[in-house]
Amino acid sequence: MSAPAPAWHLYVPKLVTTLRQGYGLGDLRHDLLAGLTVAVVALPLSMALAIASGAPPAVGLHTAIVAGFLISALGGSRVQIGGPTAAFIPVVFGVIANYGYDGLVMATLMAGAMLVIAGLLRLGTLVKYMPQPVITGFTAGIAVSIFSSQIKDLLGLDIASVPAEFFARWKTYAAHIGSLNPHAAGLALATLALLVALRRWRPTWPIFLIGVVVATVATVVFQLPVETIVSRFGPIPRDLPMPHLPAFDLARMHELLPSAFTIAFLGGVESLLSAVVSDGMIGGRHRSNCELVAQGVANTASALVGGLPATGAIVRTATNVRAGARSPVAGMAHALFILLFVLIAAPLANRVPLPAMAAMLLIIAWNMSEIERVRQLMRSPIGDRMVLLVTFVLTVTIDLTVAVEVGVVLAAFLFMHRMSEVVAMESHVDLLEDDEDDFSRARRTVGHDVLPAGVEAYRVSGPLFFAVANRIDDVLRAFGKPPRVFILRLRLVPLIDASGATAIGNLVERCRREGTALIFTGLQPQPARILADMGIVADGTSLRFADDFARALEMAAATGLT
Repeated sequence: MSAPAPAWHLYVPKLVTTLRQGYGLGDLRHDLLAGLTVAVVALPLSMALAIASGAPPAVGLHTAIVAGFLISALGGSRVQIGGPTAAFIPVVFGVIANYGYDGLVMATLMAGAMLVIAGLLRLGTLVKYMPQPVITGFTAGIAVSIFSSQIKDLLGLDIASVPAEFFARWKTYAAHIGSLNPHAAGLALATLALLVALRRWRPTWPIFLIGVVVATVATVVFQLPVETIVSRFGPIPRDLPMPHLPAFDLARMHELLPSAFTIAFLGGVESLLSAVVSDGMIGGRHRSNCELVAQGVANTASALVGGLPATGAIVRTATNVRAGARSPVAGMAHALFILLFVLIAAPLANRVPLPAMAAMLLIIAWNMSEIERVRQLMRSPIGDRMVLLVTFVLTVTIDLTVAVEVGVVLAAFLFMHRMSEVVAMESHVDLLEDDEDDFSRARRTVGHDVLPAGVEAYRVSGPLFFAVANRIDDVLRAFGKPPRVFILRLRLVPLIDASGATAIGNLVERCRREGTALIFTGLQPQPARILADMGIVADGTSLRFADDFARALEMAAATGLT
């Protein structure tokens, strides 16, 4: 038998393994072409996402360059493209509004450290247990938040500062609707129509870049009185900022901890979901924990140059695959092409109109909403629908962190409820979970004739864990008079947790107090080990173990218990 591979093998970047397998000029040519294609898509997106987050557009470009390069160079996916994404918009906007841009940098640094630790602890594989209604709920909620954040630029409203809270934001819009700029609204509507038309009839074209270029040309030619990148943010610098550390303050770090956790959570989930999508497209398999470490390093580096949080971008990754990418070199090339644009042609972006950017973000929000997935889940059982709707509403109205926490807890309770229904307990009496009428409840006698007088039996089927442990506590209460022998059939119990073992222990103690001999049958290895560890062992009198039900009846008869 071969020795297991060293653990560090799981953290070797896909770039290294891909190059070791053989990499030629043909592969390089395909990767460079794919990188250029993705860069064309990422250029306007990166600026638009930064603006929507409340940051200068140059910050989005810096994030795409630094984080995009490192995610591809160090990640566990062959074709993953990293950079700023729409999922971060409401989180980043809120952090900047509440703590300033320095607070965002600190939160992103903390999130980077969290992601590295999560990868080293091998938590990446746990993402697959994230309930789909939670993911769809917060994703659709983010889409609505993005839409609501773009009304100011979409209509050209004269608002000095847009609130981060959903209802306060719409109240502000309503108060300033009289400042609507018809030129801005018309340009946004025309850009939106162009993007929708291109998406329908020319889906392979770089529709965002085309839309931005056409809107910019129209703004310059017709001298439209609308806000542009340069009028709001100043000219885009033609360099990359040097890394620098922010001032560390423990009290401030404590304040930013929830935001940092949200950024880390979103970064981890989005990147691994994107990696799974790319695996399906290329027939590959990513290394999730390596990917988390790479995301952590990339976010740390992005924060050091004043960038935004970054993660795997599903749309850009899919574009990379369709463009013929062969290896992580394509993602690294995409970052270098964006850097080349910043160094040489950054002034060309200064005249881009903000209403056109808002129109582009509406398309992104629509894509994120996953309407078909929402419709599908709304046909699921009522519990799943409740989880989706609660997560969605909380994401929009309260906070993404609260939404995810509540959604996961609700999904966990739903899972426990369903598991408790799966765990069947069979006997000749009912085991009631609801409040019962002690005066009118009648005993059932179905199947009682197969048992000797004074003997009662229950059969448990399924995992005996904390969600169903209370049923064991209620077993003896189901009898009007304690039996002389009680047989608990456990062959169909594959596992037991501490709560289940505690309930079993309580049953043993109650049987001893009431003089009932207790026999367990068919105990499986895992439950037997857990019970032994917790001191629940056969003593030959009050508690005995039998291989099967027939042997248990023989033991009861042979000892004169019946």
